[in-house]
Amino acid sequence: MFPVRAPLGGLLMGFANIVPGISGGAMLLMVGVYQRFVEAVAQCSTLRFRARSVLFLMLVGLGAGTTILLSAGPIKRLILEHTWQALALFIGLRLGAIPIVWKWCKPFEGQNARRVIAGIVGGLVVTGLLAISQYAGAGAGGAAHTSTPITRFAAGLAGASATILPGMDGSYFLLLMGEYVPILSGIERFKDALVSRDVGAIWQAGLYLVPVGLGVALGLGGVSILLRWLFQKHKAVVGGVLLGVVVGAVGGLWPFRESVPPAVGDVIKGVTVTAENLASFDIGDWRTRFFSPSGVQMGISLALAALGFAIAWGFSKVDPE
Repeated sequence: MFPVRAPLGGLLMGFANIVPGISGGAMLLMVGVYQRFVEAVAQCSTLRFRARSVLFLMLVGLGAGTTILLSAGPIKRLILEHTWQALALFIGLRLGAIPIVWKWCKPFEGQNARRVIAGIVGGLVVTGLLAISQYAGAGAGGAAHTSTPITRFAAGLAGASATILPGMDGSYFLLLMGEYVPILSGIERFKDALVSRDVGAIWQAGLYLVPVGLGVALGLGGVSILLRWLFQKHKAVVGGVLLGVVVGAVGGLWPFRESVPPAVGDVIKGVTVTAENLASFDIGDWRTRFFSPSGVQMGISLALAALGFAIAWGFSKVDPE
């Protein structure tokens, strides 16, 4: 059945990797191909290529790539045009992963409990530093994050490494690292170039995404092996770290922020905004600022967070552990 399940799992995994808060690993679990995916990645990573495993990964990749190309643009616009609503939903989706991760922390007693707590502290520190880096710019009305090949490579590495674990998702880390919108924009440019058959634009967009692809390849092929080894040998610590990361997401994804249109005289990516080029700047390049929510906005945010939690909690039921 894997010729049918593999592309279906890939389609769902691709969507999950675009939407922060939904686990790509959980999607593969849901269609019953997660174990086969892990084994196929491990085989290819150790250069033990088997035709059946290679075909399986190709089918998963085809499904995931199709979904990513088709949904990157709409999801990016949702994030940029309905920021606080989308982030509130994503907070709920993230917190809904707690049931999966908590299973890895059991039994929560004795030495195991101390290891879990140490991991939680480490996870909170990591997400706290990422959140502070966001607030230092956004909270002060700073410029948008500047994406570089190195940061895109790191984002691809972190995202792919997270994808291998059910309950975690790659796009969540991209969002915290400030690379979510830039990478979605790059994917959208690549798709548009393919549609228009513009060879030059395809080349430029492809070069932009190469560091992401390299990071993803290394994450799935190398770091995923390390993560699986750590999970097998130090499950309590890994579970604690992931639990700290999940809880710390609330700070990193604080929803009440909005994009601010540029004004004449602003400098965006080294370019001074003038009356003539004002309309040429993409919303993804606008600076961000925080705002105080109204009672209605707070209520809607809590409802969306609850909805996200319910969706993710439902996905947690497909976890076999």
